[in-house]
Amino acid sequence: MFDTTIAGSLPKPAWLAETNKLWPQWQAQGAALTQAKKDATLLWIKEQEDAGLDIIGDGEQSRQHFVHGFLEQVEGIDFEHKVKMGIRDNRYDAMVPQVVAPLRLKGRVHALEAQFLRAHTKKKIKFTLPGPMTIVDTVADRHYGDKVKMAMAFAELLNQEALALQADGVDIIQFDEPAFNVYMKEAADWGVKALERAAQGLTCTTAVHICYGYGIQANVDWKNNLGQEWRQYELVFPALAKSSIQQVSLECYHSHVPPDLMKLLADKDVMVGVIDVASDEVETAEQVADTIGKALQFVPKNRLFPCTNCGLAPMDRDVALKKLKALAQGAALARQRYGS
Repeated sequence: MFDTTIAGSLPKPAWLAETNKLWPQWQAQGAALTQAKKDATLLWIKEQEDAGLDIIGDGEQSRQHFVHGFLEQVEGIDFEHKVKMGIRDNRYDAMVPQVVAPLRLKGRVHALEAQFLRAHTKKKIKFTLPGPMTIVDTVADRHYGDKVKMAMAFAELLNQEALALQADGVDIIQFDEPAFNVYMKEAADWGVKALERAAQGLTCTTAVHICYGYGIQANVDWKNNLGQEWRQYELVFPALAKSSIQQVSLECYHSHVPPDLMKLLADKDVMVGVIDVASDEVETAEQVADTIGKALQFVPKNRLFPCTNCGLAPMDRDVALKKLKALAQGAALARQRYGS
């Protein structure tokens, strides 16, 4: 009950990449970089286990960015001539690669990371992939001329990699779709369909993560303009409830999301965000347990998985580690409170 997990990313050590950045530059190249990525992954596997987490991830230590880490292994994308583009409905500008030809995988994308993760922990493992709608919102289209068509093309590639990750021994495959909270009507219309295409044929647990973004200033400013109630989930949750996706990860603690929206997820497992990724203030075990208690009004005990609100990539490493410990300690306290 209350198995704990992270949304996906963790801070990169200073010897691997720039710190406190969402798009950090690597500190090494070639074989030295490959080894540094493995070392950082091993470090965070150990830290997650020592903190007491139940489901372990690789912390996305081998990816510069959660979307581009996948795109680097896709043919038909021009990384040499990036263009400046507003993403997440122009919330912020980013230098993005361009889709210039039909999309095809060059080969396996995350085999080394997933196999390395599986080999170094006996706990359940989760691996994250960007969702098709979010990818579409993070590249410039110079080929397809149609968002839905391009999303389905990406979904096919994601499905190929997801099936291979399952064969690598991954227990949970999570697709990250922050774009679902920005383009809500499109998400309910074709976003969930593209997501299901990406998960087609999987027999491991499937999940989708929908948040209000990393703790960077552009996201903080956006959230400050959303009013006293954040009801974005209300438009997409019913579509997800009807889908084949088994778990939904959402933002809860220190958000203005009405908790009762969780009822819209029907019989889905819910990864409830009980850790704020936009603040360096470390939660107490009591605060985490209290948030779990609020969620239990709308989610059955056996379907509630305490989680972080979003990734921790831009956060200070020591703060992130303390938050992981608070997550595990709070879940343990919640088991005592609500356990029988």
